[in-house]
Amino acid sequence: MNALDPADLEALRVQLGREPRGVLAVESRCPAGHPQVIKVYPLLKSGGTAEPFPTLFWLTCPAIITQISVLEHDGWIARLEDEMQADPAFRERVERDHRAYIEERWATLSLADRKWIRRQGWASFLLERGIGGIEDWAHIKCLHLHAAHHLARSNAIGACVAALGVTACGASD
Repeated sequence: MNALDPADLEALRVQLGREPRGVLAVESRCPAGHPQVIKVYPLLKSGGTAEPFPTLFWLTCPAIITQISVLEHDGWIARLEDEMQADPAFRERVERDHRAYIEERWATLSLADRKWIRRQGWASFLLERGIGGIEDWAHIKCLHLHAAHHLARSNAIGACVAALGVTACGASD
């Protein structure tokens, strides 16, 4: 995990088109050195309120985001969902990815925040929902979430996205 510096924060402002919130670290960089994936604190605090945030890894690379949007438009979510149904081993890998994501998301929270979340009745939201907060693991919420997880750790669906030729800015520089 790479520490944040002012240049990272400025790059993230440009990539996201807004002030980044809850960023803990840059988890992955493109070949040109730009942030690709950030790790975000799973509890968003703003204006004296807080709410659980199920997305631990956030894709920030505009080139990858655009390419994955095209894949989604071209029906790759449905194709990969069909593959999960047809291939029990693939489905098991996806389920392991969800469990690993849930474990890391929960472990990222401070002890005080975990206690607060339990008191609010929100623990099941972060302990039972998978990548991006999805309830039904037989479906895919979006490919961007899985690609971000894959670039930060490892992810079966994200590996499929990478195999489709998704590349970052600077990848051929």
